[in-house]
Amino acid sequence: MSHFLDHAATTPMRRAAREAWLEATGRLATGEWGNPSSLHAGGRAARAAVEDARERIAAALGAHPTEVIFTAGATEANNLAIKGWFWGAGGEPAAIITTAVEHHSALDPGRWLAREQRARLSEVGTGPDARISTEDVATMLDEVLDSGDGMRALISVQWVNNETGAIQPLTDVVALAQAMGVPVHSDAAQAVAHLRVDFASSGLTTMAVSAHKVGGPVGTGALLARRDARLAPVEHGGGQERSLRSGTVDVAGAIAFAAALEETVAARDAERTRLAALRDRLAAGIDAAIHDVYITAPADPDAWAPHIVHAIIPGAPSEALLFLLDQAGIEASSGSACTAGVVDASHVALAMGYDAVRAAQTLRLSLGHTSTDADVDAVLAVLPDAVAKARASVGG
Repeated sequence: MSHFLDHAATTPMRRAAREAWLEATGRLATGEWGNPSSLHAGGRAARAAVEDARERIAAALGAHPTEVIFTAGATEANNLAIKGWFWGAGGEPAAIITTAVEHHSALDPGRWLAREQRARLSEVGTGPDARISTEDVATMLDEVLDSGDGMRALISVQWVNNETGAIQPLTDVVALAQAMGVPVHSDAAQAVAHLRVDFASSGLTTMAVSAHKVGGPVGTGALLARRDARLAPVEHGGGQERSLRSGTVDVAGAIAFAAALEETVAARDAERTRLAALRDRLAAGIDAAIHDVYITAPADPDAWAPHIVHAIIPGAPSEALLFLLDQAGIEASSGSACTAGVVDASHVALAMGYDAVRAAQTLRLSLGHTSTDADVDAVLAVLPDAVAKARASVGG
């Protein structure tokens, strides 16, 4: 029997989402529904279903339906927000302020723009808890706005770190930015299932979300973008989704996303309490059982998402440890899953101040709606032996 502790990578589809997806797929497969851009009856029916899903997603996230732009996931949404903002500047000097611990789908667009498009990029460092300082953001923003170049600025800060579970001080960052008329983008993929996320009250200009992080299908997501957001499309075509994301909308994916999100939001408060208890027991058990381990949790419990336990385990290479855990029936990861299956030094751990050796000795255990006490028990039962073997494999 296997125990799944990799919910931060993807979480199993919820029953409501599966049923909605299967029903919609059946209607598409039989021709009852057509292309939602078509004007005939089948197209209109598909379009109505997409718009209903858009309204439901907007309601669950505190947004207006016109602010929901369907994408193929949070990676595309982050790229659209960051590159779209830069190209929407129309050639004006532009600077991006982000953090060194972002998911690669939010970090790499800025790095690419700096390298290829002459954007100015500033990356805020963190402490050992992976949280940024609002003061550091303010300093970087002052440098940009006081440069005398008439430079536009964008701040991009993830809501919850996908490797450590650290919750960033987003409210303070947004308040700082609003005082200076600067838009803020946030990758909220890890936040939606576990924290109250209300787009309207957040003050954000854009926000990326993913269906498969809330029990929806892989390959579906959305960019929430205020109607006054100054964005240019990253790709061109039929002009769907406010002319920002051309291409036929995934009808079944949008419907299943809405079903999963509604169920997630309805259960969120109770789930946060339940998962936090599992997280605390898991973290305490690891700390007690493993010699010389460091749980990278923020000192403030309110700044720690309820679903992630991240550890640095000196002497235990991530690749060896994950293989041993998998053999023992534990499915876990070392960090972000969106790195082409490569286990390498974590850029998040490096940004937290660890050297390249320690940054390749990380373990992430993440919880979700299917997690139980039995999953925690299973990890604590096999982890000490797996760590000992991983350390022995390199003479640790």
